[in-house]
Amino acid sequence: MGSFRLGGMTFGSLFKKPETLLYPFQKKEPYVGQKGHVVNDVSECILCGICQKTCPCRCINVDKAARTWSIAPFMCVQCGSCVRACPTGCLSMRPEYTPVSGTKYYDEFPVPEREKKAAQTAS
Repeated sequence: MGSFRLGGMTFGSLFKKPETLLYPFQKKEPYVGQKGHVVNDVSECILCGICQKTCPCRCINVDKAARTWSIAPFMCVQCGSCVRACPTGCLSMRPEYTPVSGTKYYDEFPVPEREKKAAQTAS
């Protein structure tokens, strides 16, 4: 009885589209809601440090004195807690995964000074 089922599955798969891809040449489209890596829009970042405090693996470092925001992409577990906690919404999750590397590194981004909107509207 089992061999008839196995034969039916094998025979049926001969006429279907293949389940696998030739990975380096063909890449699967990311599905909706897939988590990949954290991206920061530094023009909106206020360096509040909430993302650093909520990160469970401590891969985010916010340096207010040097005005830099950095992340260790290989320490990140893609939980998305930093994205949900960000008050300005400058953090987002991109569905692409971190590219392969032989060494661990930090992605460091300088955060520009924010212009005072109140000072511009008063003048």
